Amino acid sequence: MSSRLIRISVFAVLLIPCAAKLMAQMPNAYGANITLEAAKKPVAAALAEAAKNKWTMAVAVVDTGGTLVYFEKMDNTQTASAEVAIDKARSAVIYKRPTKAMEDALAAGGNGLRMLRLRDAVPVEGGIPLIVDGKIIGAIGVSGDKSSNDGICAVAGAAVINGTAAK
Repeated sequence: MSSRLIRISVFAVLLIPCAAKLMAQMPNAYGANITLEAAKKPVAAALAEAAKNKWTMAVAVVDTGGTLVYFEKMDNTQTASAEVAIDKARSAVIYKRPTKAMEDALAAGGNGLRMLRLRDAVPVEGGIPLIVDGKIIGAIGVSGDKSSNDGICAVAGAAVINGTAAK
């Protein structure tokens, strides 16, 4: 075997466990669905973060089944971001993980490429499950700027419910 082939093989063997960890779902069970009043709080926090940074965003909160509970869109936010925000939230709740974990798995290649074939998976940062008392009650999805900025706003929103900065 050539040394290049050996290096590639070693790299692949080391990468597979990392990709599996990135794709692992959160161990949290589903709880009661988030209420309308509770859903307004993370949306307000995400929009405040966006306004502070002069980003225009659409923000959605869904329940444990991925059904829209609450949505707001800032003026001049691109039209497509409305649906993308909902899709990110839905993806985060049905797959029980932040969409950033899916993005990272996809970027790692190899087995992470499976993300492209998972129904309703949105492997783009900006969707985070919302957790109360260790149970997933819904998810927040944010879209409108670079995905890393969407993620910053989603973290700000999720922190209102989750109590800490979510990742």
